[in-house]
Order: sequence, then structure tokens, then C-alpha cells
Amino acid sequence: MIDPKRFALPARTVILEVTTNHFAIVVERKSRIIMADGQKILDKVERIKSMQPESKVSLKTCAPLCSKTRTFLSEHDIDIIQY
Repeated sequence: MIDPKRFALPARTVILEVTTNHFAIVVERKSRIIMADGQKILDKVERIKSMQPESKVSLKTCAPLCSKTRTFLSEHDIDIIQY
């Protein structure tokens, strides 16, 4: 687990280092991830990439995503890892 303060993110944000320069923002909940959540995720991804421009950031979640949010995240090159 990575300390979110390293990227100036809220303390409740869970970040895992998948591989070198590949991070995953973890969202654990049962309710669906909607567009408002997608925008917040994109803001966090942009903050991580501003600190480490060469990094890749994915979303790791077990929650269902609405199709609009899935498309939105894909357009911004954010991979979704379902578990």
C-alpha cells in the first residue's frame, strides 16, 4: 500500500503499487460506481500523474460500473481491474 499523502490525496484513498510505475486506486463498496465517482477518480489519477508523469494508473474495484462511467474512464486511459 502506498501512502496517499505522497500524492497529496485524501487519507482515505487506497493506492496499491501493482508493478513499478503502475498504481491502482482501490474502491471497495457494493453500490455502483457512477459518473460523479468517475470524475473524482479521474481527479485522483491526474494528481498521481502530475507527481509521476511516467506512471500508469488503474482502478481496482469489485463494484459494478455504469456503462457511461466505464466509457469515460476508458477514454482517459484508465484500466479497470475487476476482482
